[in-house]
Amino acid sequence: MESELHSIGELARASGLGVGTLRYYDGAEVLTPAWVDPQTGYRWYRPGQLADARLLARLRRVGLPLAAVRAVLAAAPGSGEARRVLDAHLRRLEDGLADARRELSLIHTMIEQREQPMTTAPAELRLTVPAEGLAAALDAVRFAVCGDPGLPSLAGVLFEPDGPVLRLVATDRYRMALAEVPAASQDPAGHPVAGTVVPTALVDALRALLGAGAPEVALTLGAGLVRAEAGAHRIEGAALDFDYPDHRAVTRLEPEHRIALSAAELRAAVAAGATRTLPSGPGGADCAVTVLTLTGDGRLAVADDPAPEGYRLAVNRDFLLDALDAGQPGEPRESGQSGQLLLELGGPIAPLAVRNPGQAGTFSVLMPVRLPESA
Repeated sequence: MESELHSIGELARASGLGVGTLRYYDGAEVLTPAWVDPQTGYRWYRPGQLADARLLARLRRVGLPLAAVRAVLAAAPGSGEARRVLDAHLRRLEDGLADARRELSLIHTMIEQREQPMTTAPAELRLTVPAEGLAAALDAVRFAVCGDPGLPSLAGVLFEPDGPVLRLVATDRYRMALAEVPAASQDPAGHPVAGTVVPTALVDALRALLGAGAPEVALTLGAGLVRAEAGAHRIEGAALDFDYPDHRAVTRLEPEHRIALSAAELRAAVAAGATRTLPSGPGGADCAVTVLTLTGDGRLAVADDPAPEGYRLAVNRDFLLDALDAGQPGEPRESGQSGQLLLELGGPIAPLAVRNPGQAGTFSVLMPVRLPESA
């Protein structure tokens, strides 16, 4: 048999993968040997596996995650699945490059201010945004603002200018909400401005201002201040002097399942479904937890207690209800929303994303609650 197979050393030399790497991919069930010598434990590979090994080496070079590597190698010929996985990875790389360029531009500005403190004015940006759109964006993220006085850096909403949009971000570490609204910059030079953390009280004052009837609001961000003008009304206050956590690390999701469903039906199922009491995180307070599962035909369901075997994702019940409401702006919790939502689910310890398909860039992310082994 050995004469018909490649030894692990031969495969390593021919593919450019190290022997230790091949052993790792065997353990990860990505590239398993055709035969393992029961006496020595030595691995042997079929000649046809050389092509897979060479492809695997290329996938490693572009930083493809392990689950995606497994999906590419397992994709059926002609299904297009491998190309979809690679296209998604390319988009993530492009997004990461855009983020790096944005951060480097801000770093250059900060260095200039540090080296020339008397001649370089603090960056300030004036934006014009539709009042109705900004109101909807605030409604979509306000529920996720942190109320813990021990975390003052999260006691507000991040206003992050990003080209033609203004992105709003709120988080309390257990959940995160993002929303985008079109924004026209009045800075023709396009000077980079870092995100501004608007304190909660000023966020609520801004939301009230948006109900005054003006079609647009002028926002001035930067230099430690936040100013909003809508018609004859104006509010102003100091921004929080904290660096906000990087939301991109949390929101670059790789869902295994995308499920479209009725917001009203899911809300009713969560409200009436079984819950269990578990700590929300390490050292966190106990909370009512809903366990989501997938039926045999791929539908999302709220699990009974105890939950069945198979896919299970546990989330804070109240946080999930809040996210469902935020995904249907303008509808109170009791109204029974009729809109559609898109849920993106990864593994049992991956975040859950709740999206409104009609609002690109506006979604919520919930951190999972770890189920005990016996659950």
